[in-house]
Amino acid sequence: MLGILLVCTAGGLAVAGLAMPFVNAAGMLANASSAVFDDLPTDTTFTEPSQQSVILAADGSELARFYAENRIVVGSDEISPYLKDAIVSIEDERFYQHHGLDPEGLVRAALNNLTGGRLAGGSTITQQYVKNLAIEEGRNSNDPELIAAATERSMSRKLSEARNAIAMEKQMSKDEILTGYINVAMFGPSQYGAEAASLYYYSKHAKDLSLPQAAMLAGITQSPGKWNPVKHPEAAKNRRDTVLAKMYELGYITNDEFKQAMAVPIEEMLNVSTPTNGCESAGISTYFCEYVVKDLLASDSWGESAEDRLNKLYRGGLIIHTTLRPDQQQMAFDSVTGQVPINDPSSTEMALSSVEPGTGHILAMVQNTNYGTASDEDPNATTINLNVGKDRGGGTGFQSGSTFKVFTLLEWIRTGHGVWDRVNADNRSFPRSSWTISCNPAMADDYSPKNIEGIGSGMMTVVESTRRSVNVSYVAMANQLDMCNIVSMAEKLGVRRGDGEPLSPNPSAVLGTNPVTPLSMANAMATLSAGGKMCEVQSFTKIENQAGEVIAEPQPQCTQVIEPDVAKTATQVLTKVTEPGATGAKAAVPGHDVAGKTGTTNMDWHAWFMGFTPQQATSVWLGHMEGNISMFNTVINGVYNQQVYGGKYPAATFSDFNRKILEGQPSQRFPYGPLPPPANVIPPGHDNPALPQPEPTEAEENTEESQEGEEPAPEAPPEGEGDE
Repeated sequence: MLGILLVCTAGGLAVAGLAMPFVNAAGMLANASSAVFDDLPTDTTFTEPSQQSVILAADGSELARFYAENRIVVGSDEISPYLKDAIVSIEDERFYQHHGLDPEGLVRAALNNLTGGRLAGGSTITQQYVKNLAIEEGRNSNDPELIAAATERSMSRKLSEARNAIAMEKQMSKDEILTGYINVAMFGPSQYGAEAASLYYYSKHAKDLSLPQAAMLAGITQSPGKWNPVKHPEAAKNRRDTVLAKMYELGYITNDEFKQAMAVPIEEMLNVSTPTNGCESAGISTYFCEYVVKDLLASDSWGESAEDRLNKLYRGGLIIHTTLRPDQQQMAFDSVTGQVPINDPSSTEMALSSVEPGTGHILAMVQNTNYGTASDEDPNATTINLNVGKDRGGGTGFQSGSTFKVFTLLEWIRTGHGVWDRVNADNRSFPRSSWTISCNPAMADDYSPKNIEGIGSGMMTVVESTRRSVNVSYVAMANQLDMCNIVSMAEKLGVRRGDGEPLSPNPSAVLGTNPVTPLSMANAMATLSAGGKMCEVQSFTKIENQAGEVIAEPQPQCTQVIEPDVAKTATQVLTKVTEPGATGAKAAVPGHDVAGKTGTTNMDWHAWFMGFTPQQATSVWLGHMEGNISMFNTVINGVYNQQVYGGKYPAATFSDFNRKILEGQPSQRFPYGPLPPPANVIPPGHDNPALPQPEPTEAEENTEESQEGEEPAPEAPPEGEGDE
């Protein structure tokens, strides 16, 4: 019987204009059909349709969705009964009576085609579902040949489709087939499945559709472009009314329901919501979201290749859990834009990264720019993530200034030197021959650093040199060490150049001439906070599929890179930086221990503060993303600044952010006490914490990052810390 019906259909298709002559088509089909249904597939595996992937924050809130096809697969109970009845009425009215093929429908289609009527195929919902899944298999595997085979107009394809439809009916219930079809069918030019279509056209879920909304949606599948209610409302209304009439004819709705639904204007039904695809929907977390995507594509923990992972991201219905804390993200954004608003007339940019010690989890990542292309209305908009390097969507990095002194301090301690040792802070030259650069001796050169006017002279302890960020004493310390070990120390702690190149060990690197990223500097501080354990920064913690199965669950990758005692001593010294009168006083958080370091480059090109509490490490950068542009005589957020130091806006931003995240929490202290005093007695006026401290001099108050933030006294701004 099926063979005869298919012969009729084949004849109809041939008469309608297919290339195969009717007699040949019928003869071929007659020969094939005698055996084609004798051995049906018994365990057919049907391809799952592609679905949206979703990226979630650490608290489970949604950041962004990704899809090649706008589809959200839902269960049977999440689809309105009106929609199911409407689909059956207009697509396959004998759906609940046939077993995959509809003999009456086939005969009707064949007669219609043979008599010159409009071309009709007579396919059942089950057959259409099989065909759509075959197309999906080609799309999911990026195989155009499979797509072509699933859509070719041939007898062999129709026979294969028929066999699979019958096999599907043996393996699945009617409701499962109907639900699957509704999830895979096309309901608009870019809407696949009823859930995505309902959200687009009506801004509601498929389970909540009214009768006229369901009827209109069911009518679209025949020709998504033609019946699109947004572009062709009158045509869509006519099609909707046709579906309603069919539903009434078949007894799915009453006469009153039919009349009431027919009377609803299209305009009352529609409430269009344009779907978002990608990270731009993540708002202030867009840059972080883009970082996650690049992290995912670069990770070999899932997927065979970057291309395979990209395909899975856009088609696999993945659930990606990230490390981002939305509450902290908002606090960080508020702190950054509170100090330097978006599109501030100064055109300065600020970026902040915050990392969890002991895990490397990125907790916050913000900048005071909108994601997009710069325009007259939004001149500072950019797609560049200022917190990271080029391999993750960022730039080449920024000179770090005196923040880099931390790594000289660590190497100084590691090699057995004392933090109470005295170093000559007088301005002087360091000849080429005095430098040790074992990994690249050719980089040795004459170097003549300078201190800020009025700061640093004579013999000074390492503690005081750190507290006041004295240039020459730190260069003198590095001159007694191996520069290669200093930059190696920085790299061990996680510091990275934005361009991906190794850190350069030239003499000026002591004062921060390497272009580094805010995220990597935050991670270096997290390493110190964790007692010398460096964890690779991590943006996502788990990838699941729609069934809840874990595809990948990367664990923190941590290594003890320096001795805990070295980290402890350095931390104790760095807490001095945030005390009153020191360069980082504005970074203090009342009631909590804070350690860190300020940094300002030559000509005030860039200003930094990087620091940490027992719970968290944060780095803040301020400057111009275009490159080395001086911030002398700059008005930022309405305030004139003769000079812009790391101890001003970056330190204040660090403090504001940490005050917010620590509000209401018990006082947190580092797990060791303050820096022990030196064994010998130091005369008053120096930095023995056991002795009274002198009030800062006028020159000290006017230096780089004084507690009061006053401007330098000289008319011409002096060379700042970290100058080349």
